Amino acid sequence: MQIITMVFFLATTTRRISSFSIRSASTFLLKTSTSAISKPFFKKNGHKYSRTIPFPSSKALDHSSRIMSSINGAVEGGENPFKMSEDDRYIFDLNGYIIIRGVLTPDEVTAANEAISAHETIMIERTDGHLRNTVSNTSFSGTGPGRKDLGQVFQWGPDSITFKSILAHPRLVPYFHGILGKGYRMDHQPFVIASDKGAEGFKLHGGTIDCGSGAYNHDIAYSCHNGQIRSALLGCSLILCDHDEGSGGFCIVPGSHKSNFKMPAGMTNGDRYQEFIVQPQTKAGDVVLFSEGTVHGATAWNRDYQRRICLYRFSPATQVYGRSYFSEEEGCAWPKKMYDNLTPAQMAVLEAPYANRLDRPEIQEDGSIKESSRNARKTQHDRDLFGTKYF
Repeated sequence: MQIITMVFFLATTTRRISSFSIRSASTFLLKTSTSAISKPFFKKNGHKYSRTIPFPSSKALDHSSRIMSSINGAVEGGENPFKMSEDDRYIFDLNGYIIIRGVLTPDEVTAANEAISAHETIMIERTDGHLRNTVSNTSFSGTGPGRKDLGQVFQWGPDSITFKSILAHPRLVPYFHGILGKGYRMDHQPFVIASDKGAEGFKLHGGTIDCGSGAYNHDIAYSCHNGQIRSALLGCSLILCDHDEGSGGFCIVPGSHKSNFKMPAGMTNGDRYQEFIVQPQTKAGDVVLFSEGTVHGATAWNRDYQRRICLYRFSPATQVYGRSYFSEEEGCAWPKKMYDNLTPAQMAVLEAPYANRLDRPEIQEDGSIKESSRNARKTQHDRDLFGTKYF
């Protein structure tokens, strides 16, 4: 009788736990599969914003089951989706880059490519010798065509929505927090790179220790202290076409973010030590995150279809490399059109560089934002002392 009672108790408890888990998961998935949750408008810096909070649409349920991805494929179950997993921290620290698989759905990839096609007439091909990224007649130089660049991707109105989703995408926020810290910010304006067959790549560049000069690159350096990863500048490549083995495109020297010496002569052009240069295989919708402190470049493109990626760069809250956020048009803000159709979480990523404790908005697990602030008495002291809200 005691055994039967115990079995019944365990079965009942299991059902309760399972029911609770299912209800909790269902609530989360309903939130993340909703295309938008509208809240009142608000104003900041003279601009009007909607408090709409975006989540993945259409195939969000499929994405939620693939919580994390890495160079070695999906990491199954158990990990908190709002925190970078220990596996992924190891992979990133080991190699200086990581691949997050299937961030965009096929429909979102199609929308992004259609937006690019609608604006491809304003692509700028790098034909001028001063704009070429390789040395002629080297492994990366291709057969002649220049790379094509397409900017202002955040200024295309509705066509920009898919590109803006990367700023605070639920699949990416754990990595941004894990590599850059809370309050991370966009540092460069994103732009599209398009390469036709035979187009040149880009010689190897970057490195915590600059691969060409051997100087310390504090602007883009990688570090890890007491288990805390930080990259002063993080590259984020949104993949919009398949890159199979030998296709060309993005390449990287794994582990070079920890190198202490400049590269041997000829390696930056791909002519020597090619066995240490890796071209990752990726699919449309993947995202490659790489520390700019990891030496990287691109090999010549040799497929019949056009290579397309969108390149972003992000920094920790208090670090800055680019200066477009401080525009002549807007003062301490990005170009005005970039703020169209932004959510609070996305807008938080466009904040200027300043410390988290000075009321910096931080993205929360549910997609909302919360300001990180000092106590009210210290804030009032600054007002009394300086006559301004902040020192």
